[in-house]
Amino acid sequence: MTDTEWALIEPLLPVPACQTSKGGRPERWPRREIVDAIRYLNRTGCQWRSLPADFPPAWTVYGFFRHWHRAGVTVSVMARLHEQARIREGKNPRSVTVVVDSQSVKGDATVGKRPAAMTPGRRSTEGSGTSRSTCAAPP
Repeated sequence: MTDTEWALIEPLLPVPACQTSKGGRPERWPRREIVDAIRYLNRTGCQWRSLPADFPPAWTVYGFFRHWHRAGVTVSVMARLHEQARIREGKNPRSVTVVVDSQSVKGDATVGKRPAAMTPGRRSTEGSGTSRSTCAAPP
């Protein structure tokens, strides 16, 4: 991760437990290495236990990820980075997406007329004998 990327992400992470009023043990691994490991896992799709030895231990990385995900940190970081990327591209920071399904919204051609042919409902395969189930019946 570049210094610029880290400067964007670091302020979005929660305060370490050792710096809160409840207190806690100081973190053994730098947060930047934890975030790098999470990004590596996301980019490569490898298993947690297959995390290379260059990163902190997999269970440590997983613990941080799980804690941050449950606290909503991962969603807020992604939303913030998305907004900043859109601003950099000269777009509205909050994208608006509308999906209109032609089956849900009828066009002008069908107003007041009989609807066009629609896909018929599927028949159950239960009685037709075309089920491809490979499970054996219980004894």
